[in-house]
Amino acid sequence: MRIALTGEALIDFTCTSGLSFEGHEGGALTNSAIAAARLGQATGFITQLSTDMFGERLLQHLEGNGVDTRFVLRSEAPSTLAFVARTPTTNHYAFYTKGTADTLWAPQELPALPDSCRFLHFGGISVLTDPAATRITELVEAQSGKRIVLFDPNVRPSLIPDMDDYRAKQPRWMAACDLLKFSDEDAAYLAPGKSLAEAAAVFLAPRASGGRGPRAVVITRGGESAGLYRAGRAPVEVKPPKITVVDTIGAGDTFAAGISVALLEQGVEQALQLDELSDDAWREVLRFAATAAALNCLREGCDPPTRAELQSALSAP
Repeated sequence: MRIALTGEALIDFTCTSGLSFEGHEGGALTNSAIAAARLGQATGFITQLSTDMFGERLLQHLEGNGVDTRFVLRSEAPSTLAFVARTPTTNHYAFYTKGTADTLWAPQELPALPDSCRFLHFGGISVLTDPAATRITELVEAQSGKRIVLFDPNVRPSLIPDMDDYRAKQPRWMAACDLLKFSDEDAAYLAPGKSLAEAAAVFLAPRASGGRGPRAVVITRGGESAGLYRAGRAPVEVKPPKITVVDTIGAGDTFAAGISVALLEQGVEQALQLDELSDDAWREVLRFAATAAALNCLREGCDPPTRAELQSALSAP
């Protein structure tokens, strides 16, 4: 296991017309786990799945894509469900999370990750509902300094009744991570009224002044660009390939997975190496992740590319 992810596992029901919906296995961290495994890295997932029909499908989906499920617990609680309606520019969500299996993840003993695991991802809606939210936060805090921790907030405003309270919890999550990834849409909630560069500077400031927090911030702007920000250094930006978008579901999740996969291939296994990586190497990392996300957008639902598909796209003129 080289990459571990912890968080939500749910069924996305996407609107096909009127009140007709089609189900897909999903959840931000689940999507990232599938993407990382398809891109060729040994990947493990940490969550709790229901024993209902949806939970069985989620387990089959993870295992069928080669994800290590040794840390997946089972529960008779129902599965989390999400309903998604697309618009030309974004997606609107309705989540059903009360008393569901993944939100009730709270093992007495936290999982002991193998030494081979170098990256741990968290975020999404899994940090919104206790007891799982608190236990996940404790897990990543316990792993801080042992793995490179990536935090992807993936903000869902419809699930956050008190945005001020949500922002008040950010410092603890930020302190636990080495690498922060969010979108321009997330930025409007994480750092309202600030430019993307200003938002990145806010989250980089604690580390730059000797405290704890991300060493690097990656901000995506859909099909426009992806940028890297580090304290005291010029931003690095890449543009993703131009495509005809079919569906954006899971694009950000695929991008997050692509970052860790590409960093591992650059030899990055310790948090300090995020500071040492050259601008050119970071451009390759961002290009890798952005191209993987673009390929995901060519298909319905979250359907990340295989490594062979990505390699073909990266090799194209």
